[in-house]
Amino acid sequence: MIKLRKKLIEVAIPLDSINSASAKEKSIRHGHPSTLHLWWSRKPLGASRAIIFCQMVDDPSAITEKFTDVKSQEIERLRLFQIVEDLAKWENTSNKEILSTAFDEIKKSWERCCDDNKTHPEADLLFNKKILPEFHDPFSGGGSIPIAAQYLKLKSYASDLNPVAVALNKAMIELPVKFANHPPINPSSKSQKSLISGKYLGAAGLAEDISYYGDWICNEAFKKIGNLYPKIRISEKTVTLRRDLEPYLGQEFTVIAWMFARTIKSPDPAFSNVKVPLASTFMLSTKKGREAYLVPEKLGQDYRFKVKVGLPDNLEEVKKGTKSARGPNFTCLMSGAAINGSYIKEESKEGRLGNIMMAIIADGPKGRIYLEPCNEHEFFLNDIKPVWRPSCEMSGSTQYLGVKPYGITEFDQLFTNRQLLALNTFSDLLNDVQKVANLDALSSGMINDGKKLKDGGRGAFAYSEVIKTYLSLVVDKCSDYWSSICTWHNSGEKMRNTFGRQAIPMSWEYVEANPFSNSSGNWTAMKNWTSKALAKAPCFEEGIACQSDATTQKISQNKIISTDPPYFDNIPYADISDFFYVWMRKNLKDIFPELFATITVPKKEELISAPHRQGGKEKAKNFFLCGMTDALKNLSRQSNYAYPITIYYAFKQIESTDKQGRASTGWETFLEAILNAGLAITGTWPMRTELTMRMMSQKNNALASSVVLVCKKKDMESTIISKNDFKKALRKELPLNIDALESSNIAPVDLAQAAIGPGMAIFSQAKSVLNPDDSKMSVRDALVEINIALDEYLSENEDELDIDSRFALTFFQNFGYSIQEFGTAENLAKARNVSVQGIVNAGILKASSGKVQLIKRDEFKSDWDPTKDDRIGA
Repeated sequence: MIKLRKKLIEVAIPLDSINSASAKEKSIRHGHPSTLHLWWSRKPLGASRAIIFCQMVDDPSAITEKFTDVKSQEIERLRLFQIVEDLAKWENTSNKEILSTAFDEIKKSWERCCDDNKTHPEADLLFNKKILPEFHDPFSGGGSIPIAAQYLKLKSYASDLNPVAVALNKAMIELPVKFANHPPINPSSKSQKSLISGKYLGAAGLAEDISYYGDWICNEAFKKIGNLYPKIRISEKTVTLRRDLEPYLGQEFTVIAWMFARTIKSPDPAFSNVKVPLASTFMLSTKKGREAYLVPEKLGQDYRFKVKVGLPDNLEEVKKGTKSARGPNFTCLMSGAAINGSYIKEESKEGRLGNIMMAIIADGPKGRIYLEPCNEHEFFLNDIKPVWRPSCEMSGSTQYLGVKPYGITEFDQLFTNRQLLALNTFSDLLNDVQKVANLDALSSGMINDGKKLKDGGRGAFAYSEVIKTYLSLVVDKCSDYWSSICTWHNSGEKMRNTFGRQAIPMSWEYVEANPFSNSSGNWTAMKNWTSKALAKAPCFEEGIACQSDATTQKISQNKIISTDPPYFDNIPYADISDFFYVWMRKNLKDIFPELFATITVPKKEELISAPHRQGGKEKAKNFFLCGMTDALKNLSRQSNYAYPITIYYAFKQIESTDKQGRASTGWETFLEAILNAGLAITGTWPMRTELTMRMMSQKNNALASSVVLVCKKKDMESTIISKNDFKKALRKELPLNIDALESSNIAPVDLAQAAIGPGMAIFSQAKSVLNPDDSKMSVRDALVEINIALDEYLSENEDELDIDSRFALTFFQNFGYSIQEFGTAENLAKARNVSVQGIVNAGILKASSGKVQLIKRDEFKSDWDPTKDDRIGA
């Protein structure tokens, strides 16, 4: 039997400080790992690092030989809290002193474990003081958690089913280490002198090479296609129409972007030969003092766009463009006839969706200049013919692929011909730059072993493959800004990328970025993001990224596990990541042939509930639950017994009812899956790990928080207990745990959620809990009892209230009637095992546009009657 000591994360953590640091980190851009390449719903690096530290370090209450009383334990716990708080801050990402202090604490706890188990039959194999356990994340996604482990000097393994995610993890934790501390090989670098000064530690040398060879590609690309991106000259004709441009007469300016509107044949027979614009706005800039807008001018059976500056008299009309209502509903510019969604979809599927240039946006000496279209910038567009097209069918629901109803069903249709030619040109130059880099590497003195990366190469050729890999990620980043889904942010006067949210929506007006400008959406900016992120990569320990199914992988053997699994039906990553995969495969299949062997991303095995794949909602739900249970069982069998497993969970609450009429939530179901996998839950920590101001949350109740579940392998010798025994244990142990939580400065709003952990520890450690009729107590009933015990402790009278009222009372005690983020209510609702929608249905809470607010007494509907609430458990 392995002797275990309770870890810090099982007792108390400085949750408020971690959450505060997480919120700040979401606004960090330069040098952040997330800027290497887009991935969705990444966890904050600092929070991930803090959680791993807390799951590996002994709580002082478990070191009784050194900390003999509660007071000394509390003093030591506060010291550890300071380390956790330092780790959680982004600004300490590369702070060697803080990272070394954290590593020393991890090492001390491991050595204690080794001493405790030195007589274990497998002591030499399992408990070696000199070798720390390795780390594994089986749902690695964007790689925040594996890279966090690497910062803590752990050998880090990252696996995922999605090849795009695997490639990103290779770029984050695997490739930088292979050439750590190596000076740059580009001919412009004074590398030898810099190496002596210690400038090129870690991945700094590689990052400089990425910047140099990225510039090389840009220069070569401009030679090939620069003529397709002409500058704009301020002519006398332009000045005649725009007196504000008179100071710039004769000057040329670099174009940032060309703005287009999609067009459709007018449904009015009188104008059936006219393709009219589908424009959701005519405002070009709404920035105060820099307003500009379009004015469509009718010319018989034709029209053109003129640009005006300042605020229009009919501002609201200009803001609407030709849009008449929500959804794909427009008005014919020529006749005023209605253009409904059905007509647009019908015409689009027949290939009759066109486009027209509306404006040219240039980079002027005092900001953006908005100009009317001109022949010199339009006449050649129809003659551009890209050699290669990503003619690959989009797979997935229109919920996330909003372009499909309009006949856009293959990925090449998301790009204009000029955009495809640009992406092809930069992609084709990757092979050229690899050859140049290989020669430069040999000239710099790098070994010539002739080996490829896939064969373990660490010489000049493998290094040139690494350079090609990172620059291919730059191409990917550019594809996000070089598609016909990109729009113009008229208040910020900049480009919006394709994935402003986790979907590919239809855009009615779009902008084509200039790859060679110095402003929004250009190649150099994307290259700089990548090189800066790479420069901060940890190179302390080896990292390994590979493609593997979490339900069957064998990587986790005896490893520490922290992971962020898929959230039921939240986002179909396999469907939307094909957008990047088609370019990755074109550019990287020669370097990673096994990873890019399939035409598209594997979808059948993706562990989400996807009715469009799995034959309906019920089958999809069962697929997810069975698959997740299998994955968790796999982790339970393989994880290092000395450490708990941490699982991030961010399920948007949806109530459902089974055949017996019992209400259920996704939260409850996920807890059930964990217990069925042979794991016991010992902690639940609510964390602010999502960016609440992101585009998706502005109009939806998007996830604003996660719950970190702390799990341990269930004791196989555990006993059956009765419901009364469970309730007695709750009332005995919960107060002690709540005291520890409150002493760690946990926010009051998070207390109910965090208290579930100690309560579930009692429930889940038992072999089973039996009701008086000998039936097994459900997770739902256990959550109810935990809430009642908590409420009894916090208030003598509150235990008589129903779930909705307890929610309302706790919410009011913390926030009164003020407006709060949806994620705040969601955390409280999860703790009460009810959905936010359930509280809304009860008539005591308002939820809209990602915000929630308690309804005041005088705002209740006149017919509101709580006794008529027929929801189960109400």
